[in-house]
Amino acid sequence: MAIRKVIMVGNPRLKAKNKLVSNIHSPKIKKLIRDLISTNKSADLIGIAANQIGENHMVFITHCINTGSRKFGKTDKLRVYINPKITFQSKAKNLIYEGCGSVADGAIFGPVLRPEEIEVEATDEKGQKFRLRVNGILARVIQHEYDHLQGVEFMQKVSDYSKIIVQDYYRKLIRNSKLQKDNSLITELEYIAL
Repeated sequence: MAIRKVIMVGNPRLKAKNKLVSNIHSPKIKKLIRDLISTNKSADLIGIAANQIGENHMVFITHCINTGSRKFGKTDKLRVYINPKITFQSKAKNLIYEGCGSVADGAIFGPVLRPEEIEVEATDEKGQKFRLRVNGILARVIQHEYDHLQGVEFMQKVSDYSKIIVQDYYRKLIRNSKLQKDNSLITELEYIAL
């Protein structure tokens, strides 16, 4: 496992086309997953996509645990998504302040409106195809990381640029607000092996 440098917006690798993974069990993909996990933990993130460490493959991970910037009621285990595809997005949306390890090292936050519930299909690190239907912060992180694989940064989706704030003010004013906590709460999580 290697802790990799998280690349910043402006780096062309974040906008490059990401390749589908044809051999999930290849040493290169196994190493990529290990590197994503160690980098995510080291950077104190709750998700990271392969292109954020300069690898243009359709892979991301989520690990919705309590961090310095996020405090949750219900957390979620580490999950690996290979060749993911979002297959459902609810019409109902909610607003959550987002940050990103590739935007000023995670020190900038802004309000983003996204579907509150989604369904994603992917393959895990063991080769098991699955469908996950979820809401709350996990739905948010999946959408955020999936956007990375499409070359989209969260800053492109900020709903009100006048409300962008730095990490210190996010932690003081937003992190523990009722709206942020309510919209981040995971109340639905259905995993189906395919």
